[in-house]
Amino acid sequence: MSNTMKTLAVAGAVAAALTAHSTTTATAMSKEKCYGISLAGENDCAAGPGTTCAGSSTVDYQGNAWKSVDAGTCVTMEKEGGRMGSLEPLDRDLPA
Repeated sequence: MSNTMKTLAVAGAVAAALTAHSTTTATAMSKEKCYGISLAGENDCAAGPGTTCAGSSTVDYQGNAWKSVDAGTCVTMEKEGGRMGSLEPLDRDLPA
């Protein structure tokens, strides 16, 4: 293999790696935590005191449990009973 071909192969690999990294970062940055929208057991994490993490909510639309959603969509989400998503934990629909 010629030096030119080796140089092109290395340059292509570096470019692919940089593209993959920037795409992953952009995807992660385009998400936000949205509280009060997940069904019981379907939260992404943080379902209040005494719970572990993902899937630990016990009440539908539990106010202190969040789900990751596309940035900018949380506060416009409407759920059953007129409930809306929130960027901050809520004091509604907490387990007894």
